[in-house]
Amino acid sequence: MSDPGPPAVGDGYLLVDKPSGLTSQQAVTRVKRTLAVRKAGHGGTLDPMATGLLVIAFGRATRLLGYLADQDKQYRATIRLGQATNSDDAEGEPVGERQDATGLTTGVIEEALDRYRGEIDQVPSAVSAIKVEGRRAYDLVREGRPVVLKARRVTISRFDLVDRRDHGGWVDLDVVVDCSTGTYIRALARDLGRDLAVGAHLSALRRTRIGQLTLAQASSLDQVDRAAVRDIAALAPSIASPVEVDAEQARAAVFGRPLPLRLDANLAAVFFRSRFLGLYRSDAANPSQARPLAVFLDLSELGDLGSDPTPKLDIQISQRGRV
Repeated sequence: MSDPGPPAVGDGYLLVDKPSGLTSQQAVTRVKRTLAVRKAGHGGTLDPMATGLLVIAFGRATRLLGYLADQDKQYRATIRLGQATNSDDAEGEPVGERQDATGLTTGVIEEALDRYRGEIDQVPSAVSAIKVEGRRAYDLVREGRPVVLKARRVTISRFDLVDRRDHGGWVDLDVVVDCSTGTYIRALARDLGRDLAVGAHLSALRRTRIGQLTLAQASSLDQVDRAAVRDIAALAPSIASPVEVDAEQARAAVFGRPLPLRLDANLAAVFFRSRFLGLYRSDAANPSQARPLAVFLDLSELGDLGSDPTPKLDIQISQRGRV
């Protein structure tokens, strides 16, 4: 009898530490090749220069990626004061004259950082994936065409200076940023350099957290194998508050019916005996009821729906609040 090979990758996900020099999609392609899977996607694009946490999902788990992208994120970055670039990062061409930034005191820099804490209106970097008249902004910039993007409201809950290094007229600032989705760290570097009148660009970027998922849980691309793939049920509580239902409610859920649930949060991940059924949202017109957003199991996959007491949810859920 021939060897059937390793089991197929199901509806699961991986946490990967993306290396520098690869696009997020190139990282997905490498994982698909390693695991011999066809359908995969990633949640939250990282620039080729950037490293760090990338979520790659397979099968039905890819339907959760859009909800995951809405989670707050944390980055560790290095901002170089003294030179602006046309891409706002180290891969771009210098713009304007180089400035000696070493005369700036740390106190002055801290005051400038403080202006960006809280809710701000941020103009994204021109070299971004935002579409302008159906074209990606970065493609227009490469063609030499002017790009003007509208400001977006984002929230910076943390923008802390960790270290400062002065050398050769440069000042390199190591910072930690906790921010809402849609925040451009390159734009923070650009605007900080403008405020300090020395120019600046992003020289390093590493994503360390997406919602409750952390870089410490991730594997390198070289370590990826089938054993590293996690079940979809472990990803759902990172997106929404978990709620356990009984057999009758589970049967209704797999048919996409509303459930008589008053949710503590607006969004809930519904489970039956540790099986992830789907995402539900509180009904604005009737708060004692929840309506389905996405269903992930059908009746045949539920197994026995007997009257045995429903056990407690057997999933480890972080108790730390989201930043």
